[in-house]
Amino acid sequence: MLGWVVTFLVIALIAGILGFGGVAGASIEIAKIIFFIAIVLFLVSAVVGLARGRTRV
Repeated sequence: MLGWVVTFLVIALIAGILGFGGVAGASIEIAKIIFFIAIVLFLVSAVVGLARGRTRV
């Protein structure tokens, strides 16, 4: 998922350099949304992992 963030950031940088402001802005917004979704999913999985605890072997 973070690979998508990097992809959209690269697209935004290239579009910004070439003067396509609308495409750059849209790519940045998509990258932000995907980044925050990844952070939320990480936090949820961390909380679930802590709630389940470790099993005894």
